[in-house]
Amino acid sequence: MSHRTPFRRLSFTPTIAFTFALAVGLSLSAVFAGPASAQRRGGVPALPPPMGPIVINTDVVPEVRVVPVASGLSHPWGMAFRNNGDILVTEREGRLRVIRNGQLVEEAISGVPEVLATRDRDGLMDIALHPDDDRVVFLTYTKAIEFEGEPARTVALARGLLNGDELTEVTDIFVADGLDDGIAASRLLFHPDGTLFMSLGGSYVFANTGEYAQDGTTHFGKLLRLNDDGTPANGNPFVGNDDYLPEIYSMGHRNQLGLTLHPVTGDLWASENGPQGGDEVNIIQSGRNYGWPIASYSREYNGRRVSDTPWLAAFVEPEILWWPSIAPSGLTFYTGDKFPEWQGNLFVGSLMVGRMFRTGHLERVVFNARGEEVGREWLLTELKQRIRDVRQGPDGYLYVLTEEDDAVLLRLEPVETDPN
Repeated sequence: MSHRTPFRRLSFTPTIAFTFALAVGLSLSAVFAGPASAQRRGGVPALPPPMGPIVINTDVVPEVRVVPVASGLSHPWGMAFRNNGDILVTEREGRLRVIRNGQLVEEAISGVPEVLATRDRDGLMDIALHPDDDRVVFLTYTKAIEFEGEPARTVALARGLLNGDELTEVTDIFVADGLDDGIAASRLLFHPDGTLFMSLGGSYVFANTGEYAQDGTTHFGKLLRLNDDGTPANGNPFVGNDDYLPEIYSMGHRNQLGLTLHPVTGDLWASENGPQGGDEVNIIQSGRNYGWPIASYSREYNGRRVSDTPWLAAFVEPEILWWPSIAPSGLTFYTGDKFPEWQGNLFVGSLMVGRMFRTGHLERVVFNARGEEVGREWLLTELKQRIRDVRQGPDGYLYVLTEEDDAVLLRLEPVETDPN
């Protein structure tokens, strides 16, 4: 667990503040002027999730069966597949659920750490299983703490041992430095070398936390690389540099909601939410800076541009860009044998398009032989559901989690597949 004092409010030094304001090219009063909200309410009413299989038409696969695996979930965030066939699903309110033999087990797994889930976007987030022992469970969550005698929040990484339907030996192995004033998303992914990537967002201009992404003394607005005990991984780019925390792998991020590895190159790809427009998928490189909020294609929620420049040579350009925003969430490359036509395609969950409710979908991104983007397709638009996560299961099917009050886990399979 981190040995530093993690709970402090951050502030710029005069030099950093001047550089930041100059590069952004906007006065702070202009940036923060006007009402701004990341969670607009209202709009088109939610549709109920499908009660049985439906068939959708897609481009290169004419018919795809969409099968509800389990319903009755409440705002799920992440999922993980066990070797025994169980699917573990986190619910934002702080529950860890089990889908077993195609049924949602009524009782949640006990022993989950105490989760703070009092505001939109905070709560229990992602789950990862140890690659050498899938009884060892890793969870990211919003943690209630006290700062200067007042209630506050940060993000923690907990590890526990799954014993039946109980999580035991649970401990926080990493607690983020800084206060989570912006409410940060946190996704997990194990690398084949055994290290654990952990995204930590919460760098929002509208919430006065935009500077986090460029501040090496906080974990927020960064991608971290950890050992399985929560310590900084060997070879991290800033180890030994007192201006940066040793867990940092890359920086200049706003809020990353998806992580996946490219099946051919092994590169790490990450989805990142902009406010309005400027959503990204980035190829993550060790020690590099991805520019937020100094260089961005985005507009803030009140319509003002985040930056006068979308790109600077010091920063890495996005591999994929969305305008308008689709609020990208989980993502995965498809490598299975059930949909040969989709092999090598990137699937990205979308929570909403252009700040309009009931526009969430699953997006398929197509690349040519040189790895260049050549096409996009929207799937599951007819469901009008927010899509929180997408994973390829061990069986080669695609699994999709909706993010609703009454959410569902869906499986995508070829129509010719016999479900029995």
